[in-house]
Amino acid sequence: MALVAVGAASGTAQGADQPKPPTVSAELRKPLSEVEALFKAGKFPEGLEKLRAVDAMPGKAPYDQHIINQYTAVACSKTNDVPCVAKALQGQIDDGFTTPEDNLKFTRLVAQVSYQAKDYDKAIDYGNRAIKGGSAPDEIYGVVGAAYYLKDNFKDAIQLEDGHIAEVVKKGQTPKSDDLNILLSSCAKLKDDACIAKALEYQVTYYPKPEIWVQILSLVRPKGDVETLQTYRLMADTGAMTNGDDYLDMATTAMTRGSPGDAQHALQMGTDAGLLTGGKSSEAQKLTVEARKAAATDQSSLPRVEQDANAAANGVKNGGAGLAYLGYQQYDKAVDQLSKAVSKGGLKNEADTRLNLGIAQLKSGHKDDAVKTFQSVHGSPVLERLASLWVIHAKQT
Repeated sequence: MALVAVGAASGTAQGADQPKPPTVSAELRKPLSEVEALFKAGKFPEGLEKLRAVDAMPGKAPYDQHIINQYTAVACSKTNDVPCVAKALQGQIDDGFTTPEDNLKFTRLVAQVSYQAKDYDKAIDYGNRAIKGGSAPDEIYGVVGAAYYLKDNFKDAIQLEDGHIAEVVKKGQTPKSDDLNILLSSCAKLKDDACIAKALEYQVTYYPKPEIWVQILSLVRPKGDVETLQTYRLMADTGAMTNGDDYLDMATTAMTRGSPGDAQHALQMGTDAGLLTGGKSSEAQKLTVEARKAAATDQSSLPRVEQDANAAANGVKNGGAGLAYLGYQQYDKAVDQLSKAVSKGGLKNEADTRLNLGIAQLKSGHKDDAVKTFQSVHGSPVLERLASLWVIHAKQT
């Protein structure tokens, strides 16, 4: 906030019920005119010193004090005396001479300048007054939230920011990154995983970065090969694979899952990223040989598997064929087989099949269909969580 703007914000109320505007007392007119002259000459420190002498005069009327506070706010803003500005503005709030509009404006300014002066209690007090008065812009929520955080009051910081962010999102607007950062940091201080996950979801929705995807996916706790492979699929698609072990584990899991195509793809991505070197190179080469051999057998039998799947009464074999095509990045064929699998039913893990279908639809350019499919994933908490994250990712692609 530019402190020089404080002076321009000052104003005096002249209500319709006042026949005459208030004036300063006769004995203050001369010294205040001298203060004005010093201001016009750019001598704000001298003007402030003169003001303090005027302020010390006995018998001042309430309006005299109002004008002194106005002048003091201007002088202190010019000399960058933040605590002085806050005190002068605070003195004008609800003094009977400040307009309702300026009362709200000064309340916000006191919160901001108090925060600058590291008077966090006052920043919280006046910031909350502005919020309750319905006049607080996003910046005030950030001021109050940060003040709570710096006072180690993480619970109130979360309550404030979570409620504000939800309101901003409800209006279809984008939350400020500062508010999201305060929320995330406060959740982390309390070691609240559910809170952290929610804060990270906001982050990845509005300010997506690979490092945010790394954080949010690190909170996913997959059980078994199906959930592990699905977790790696989203990690790979969002740039959240950070080391060679991720690619090796994805390839190993894919082989166990019966998807050599996914294994080959993982190993190729790890190689292209330059992360399968050194000690990991020999393991990667061994897995590559295994994956290629399995893929050759798998691909040669796929036409027959697909034919059998199409003739089957339930969708189990279609789901298997769809998984294979997905691993080989043959997305149109994967969509065809996985759609049949879902339609026929009788699946052992419908949530996994639906998630595979959504991925194939997204990869084949059918984003809207993919989002609908992701939203239909139910049954496994982990797969449901991954599906909701795929929805966020899909809308950003």
